Amino acid sequence: MARVLLGVTGGIAAYKSCELCRLFVKDGHDVVPLVTPGAERFVTAETFRALARRPPGEDVYLHLTRADLLVVAPCTANTLAKLAHGLADNVLTEAALAHRGPVLVAPAMNPRMWAHPATRANVEALLARGVALVGPDEGETAEGELGVGRMAEPEEIFRAALELLHGRSVLRGKTVLISAGGTREPLDAVRYVGNRSSGRMGVALAVEARRRGADVTLLAANLAVRPPEGVEVVETPTAADLEREALARAAEADIVVMAAAVADYRPAEAHVTKRPKDSAAWTLELEPTTDVLAALGSNRRDGQLLVGFAAETGEDGIERARAKLERKGADLFVFNDVSRPDIGFDTPDNAVTLVTASGDRPLAKAPKDEIAIAILDEVERLVG
Repeated sequence: MARVLLGVTGGIAAYKSCELCRLFVKDGHDVVPLVTPGAERFVTAETFRALARRPPGEDVYLHLTRADLLVVAPCTANTLAKLAHGLADNVLTEAALAHRGPVLVAPAMNPRMWAHPATRANVEALLARGVALVGPDEGETAEGELGVGRMAEPEEIFRAALELLHGRSVLRGKTVLISAGGTREPLDAVRYVGNRSSGRMGVALAVEARRRGADVTLLAANLAVRPPEGVEVVETPTAADLEREALARAAEADIVVMAAAVADYRPAEAHVTKRPKDSAAWTLELEPTTDVLAALGSNRRDGQLLVGFAAETGEDGIERARAKLERKGADLFVFNDVSRPDIGFDTPDNAVTLVTASGDRPLAKAPKDEIAIAILDEVERLVG
């Protein structure tokens, strides 16, 4: 899922941008509408907020936060000139100056305005800066003139946007299987043995893989966070559930990322009903669960990339992660020290070390979505 800034300027074609907004949302992207005062003469900002499913009372500086893509559709001659010359007199042009990512512009104007030397110079300036243009198309304009100036159709703009988002990623079109969360092994009908994994790291990886154009399936083990849109979510509450689904689906996956904290042990016998509390001690016998990652490693097909996670404590944790890399047949292990209270389980941040056959690469503490970007950058490097 990508964050898309959707700029809408004051042309009659603004109504078409409602469909463009819908296409982005349907594809699972986070759309932030930036509607200029001129555009509101045709379609209200509230319409776009509703189509984008924006919550009320958002940060007034949302347009200045990090985004993956800026799309301006329609882009009038006036806004085209502002973008070319760096003017910032409304929420859209402010966002354009602050944005550090790909920009897609869909011009829409009178054919004579499009052909004017000033407009041509502005277009050349934007193209030289790396801005992508889609359209304008030839046809009849709102004022009845024939010529080049009509905004491209929403579907064409949407396809061009996806090219910008995913065209440079080697994950585009790949099938990626990701596990997230922590399994819970029943003691009885009420109680369970579990761990503190929230699933934030795995969900962040699923979001980033989807943003890069991958077809993502998420094996969700008791997530404490909302699963992302645009991915297939399969509930796997226990180690046995996760084992079954992972082994069944891995054969079709190009990349498997096992970020979930899968229980190493489960009760040898679970009560069907709730065990009543009494004064007697309750002695549990635990049996080992299947090592899902090792099973995936032994059954992996040619060309498949396998990523494991090592949540360890103690000074020799990194050594255990290196041993797991070789023993379990993985290409990459992500080691994190879960003894630290500020990273790892059930926290918004993480600090990890990427362990591969060629060496180790530590990543400093950062939000988990940024860690996910670095992990998938390494995955792309390994895929080649």
